[in-house]
Formats: sequence, C-alpha cells, structure tokens
Amino acid sequence: MDNDQFDATLLRSALERASLHGWRRVTVVDAARDAGLSLETARRRFPCKAAILLTLGRLADEAALVEDESEGSVREKLFDMLMRRLDVFQQYRDGVRSVLRALPTDPLMAVLLGGATLESMRWMADAAGLNTSGLTGAIRLQALVGVWTATLRTWDRDDSQDMGITMAALDQALDRAARFTGLGPAETQGPGGMDHGMDTDPMVDLPLEPLPE
Repeated sequence: MDNDQFDATLLRSALERASLHGWRRVTVVDAARDAGLSLETARRRFPCKAAILLTLGRLADEAALVEDESEGSVREKLFDMLMRRLDVFQQYRDGVRSVLRALPTDPLMAVLLGGATLESMRWMADAAGLNTSGLTGAIRLQALVGVWTATLRTWDRDDSQDMGITMAALDQALDRAARFTGLGPAETQGPGGMDHGMDTDPMVDLPLEPLPE
C-alpha cells in the first residue's frame, strides 16, 4: 500500500467512525485500527487528528484542480472546481457533516480549517485565472471563501442525490460575488479582466463564521 492509498483508507475509516460516533470521539489510533492499518505509519502520516481533515481538503483540491482543458470564463471555471471539491465531500457526507457540527465548539480546529480553506480558495482562484494580488485581489479571495462557506451550508442541508439545490446555491453565490467584487460574470470577463465592479462593499451577505450547530 503506497502513501496515497494509506491516506485515503485512513481518511475513510475516520469519517465513517465520525458518522457513527461523532467527530469528537474520533482518534487517529481508532481509525487506523478499524482499517487494519499500521499504527507506526499512521503516526508518521497523521501526527494529529487535524491531519485527517487536512488530508480531506488536499484530496478535494486535487480533484478540483484536475485539468479538463475546458474553455470558459473565470466564473464558470470556479463553479466547476468548487463542485468537484463538493463531489469529494459528498463521498464522505455523513462524516463531514459530523465535523461541521463539531466546529462551533472547537475554536482551534475552526481557525486551523479556516486557514486551510483560505489556501484552498487561493489555489482555486489562481487556477481559474482570478487575480488575487493587492488589496482588490485580497477582497476577491475573501469573497470566494464566502462563496464556499455559503455553499457548504447549503450542501449540509441538501439531501438530494444530484446536489441540485447545492449547485443552485453556488450559482447564486458566485453571481452575488461577481456583482460586488468582479469575480467575473461569464459575459464580460476572461482571465485578464479583473478590475470592474469594486464600488460596493464586497462582503455583503457572504458569511465567513463557522457553521452553526
């Protein structure tokens, strides 16, 4: 078993345990034992419990960043990448929802995941061709974090098989962000056109606080 297979196996074991017993009762040791994995390797690959969630984020990012050679606007590329991230979350749905329930009572974990989410969204923005340099770029990046957070809340409540409600919410959130920060409506923006639409407060209706219980 190579490292990627080991990580994926332990991640699935941990999130299955979370779905049954709650995230607070998950440990790396228990997840490794449930999956029949080496504790020595688990200690090396997952030195702390947070590493489980960082691995989930990395796998979601890797899926999102797969080059599909499709043409489209910045907004369209962001939509596709964020939905691919959610497709990975959907594979572990019950476990991820358990994590979301635990975040409001674990501020250190919330801060850690907030930082990881910011870096993930930076990767999404850069891959889509969205300029995140300077003050304007920083505002756009924070708006994209808000888009992800708002969409994740909807996904948490969306029990449909095709995630249709989630897709609609993401579409609306991207439209809202495009109006306020110039993320790039499909009809006006390509990778180079990033400087319009900065007259309004960019953070209106883009909540960034942890998900409520």
